[in-house]
Amino acid sequence: MPNSVQVENLTKIFKAKVSGKNGITALDNVTLAIEKGTIFGLLGPNGAGKTTLIKILLGLVFPTSGSAKILDTDISDFNIRKKIGYLPENHKFPNYLTGEDVIVYYSKLSGFEIDKKSPKITEVLNLVKMEKWRKTKIKKYSKGMMQRLGLAQAIIHDPEIIFLDEPTDGVDPIGRKEIRDLLISLKNQGKTIFINSHLLSEVELVTDKVAILNEGKLIKFGTVDELTVNKQLYEIKTDLPISTELFRSLIENYKITQKENMISLEISDNSDLNKFLDELRKSSINIIGVNQKKSSLEDTFIQSLTEVKN
Repeated sequence: MPNSVQVENLTKIFKAKVSGKNGITALDNVTLAIEKGTIFGLLGPNGAGKTTLIKILLGLVFPTSGSAKILDTDISDFNIRKKIGYLPENHKFPNYLTGEDVIVYYSKLSGFEIDKKSPKITEVLNLVKMEKWRKTKIKKYSKGMMQRLGLAQAIIHDPEIIFLDEPTDGVDPIGRKEIRDLLISLKNQGKTIFINSHLLSEVELVTDKVAILNEGKLIKFGTVDELTVNKQLYEIKTDLPISTELFRSLIENYKITQKENMISLEISDNSDLNKFLDELRKSSINIIGVNQKKSSLEDTFIQSLTEVKN
C-alpha cells in the first residue's frame, strides 16, 4: 500500500535565544511512514516534539535536516496543502461569525469556494451533528460544539489527508463515539487520518498504527496490538482450579501463578505453551480459554517512557 506520509531522518533544532548556549533539539532523526487510507496516532508527553512534527509536515516550520513527503510530494511544494485538512488544538473562530460563516470562510482558505447556499455545508454539518446550529453565532458555542465545527472546516474541501490535534477534547462520551465513527467512515473512503491526542483510550479504539515520541526521538512504532500484546504472557482459564499437587508439579518446569481458575503462564516460545496445555490435558483439566495478556495503550505508553528514563 502506498504511503501518505513519508518522513526520513527528520531533525529540528531551534536556535538558542542567548548566544553561546546550545539549541533545543525538538526532533532527533525521526523516520516513519504512514500508509494511505489508515488512521495514525502520534503520542508523547509534553515537549516530545509532536507539535513540531505536525508543523513541519504542514509547512509551518522548516526542518534543520532530513526530508518529508505528503502524498509523494515534497512538503516544500505549497500546492500539496490543498489536499490537506487541519484541525489545530485550541482553535478559535471569530465570535461574531455563525457556524455556516466559518465553513464558507475556511472553504475559501482551502481554495474550495462555496456560498451559504451550497449543499456541501449541509453535508459536513450533518456529519458532525451541527446542522441545527449553523446560524448560531460562535460566541454561544460550547467547547464540544467548537470541536465539531473545527472538524467540519477541516473536511469541507474533501482533503486526502487530515491532521487532527486533540479532536475530541471537550467532547462528551456520546460525541466522542460519533467522532470516532466519522473518522472510521473517512478512512473507509480512502482518506488518511493523522491524530495527535492525549486521550490514549480514544486513540486505541480507532488507530491502525501509533508512534510514541519522547524528547524528539521515535521510541515505539507499530500497530496497537504489536505494542500492547505481551507475547510472553498467557492467561489460561480452566473449569475448576487445579489441585495443589498438580500446581507444585507444574511450577517445577513453568513460570506460573494461579488465582481461582485462572492460570498466568510466562513462556519463552509457543512450543512451551503447547507443552503446558498438554500437561493440563493429561491431568484431565478442562481448558475453557487461552488468551495472550494485553496491556492498555496507556500502560504501554507509560512503560515505554519509563524504559527510556532507566
